[in-house]
Amino acid sequence: RKNVEDFTGPRERSDLGFVTFDITADILNGKTGLPTFWNKNTLIIFDWNVKQLFLYLSAEYSTKNNALNQVVLWDKIILRGDNPKLSLKDMKSKYFFFDDGNGLKGNRNITLTLSWNVVPYAGILPLVTGSGHVSVPFPDTYEVTKSY
Repeated sequence: RKNVEDFTGPRERSDLGFVTFDITADILNGKTGLPTFWNKNTLIIFDWNVKQLFLYLSAEYSTKNNALNQVVLWDKIILRGDNPKLSLKDMKSKYFFFDDGNGLKGNRNITLTLSWNVVPYAGILPLVTGSGHVSVPFPDTYEVTKSY
């Protein structure tokens, strides 16, 4: 018999947020901060060394326990040759949105930001944050759902 400490998390219940969102973004014409290459007046993000873009939507918020919380909610890979213009409606988060306490309930400033990594064939992996973000309030009460 062994005495093993339980690291599964706090014994009290934690918040689980569900987010439905729309994304409209034009990666080619956004302010990316990347080196730009012009070809007939068109900004080209996919130069000879770019294999793909890794896009992700993250939520940032503060709670009384943590000054900064960051959670990735959704991601997508755009390959060379794919359309880099996004128009996505009624998307659901791909990953669980757990808070390690009760910091989502009644939180008025949860900021959603679209960012991406340029994945090169060789070299550094730069992180780029989109030029826009949106802050959304969470409700003051919990919604009770059935367990299946």
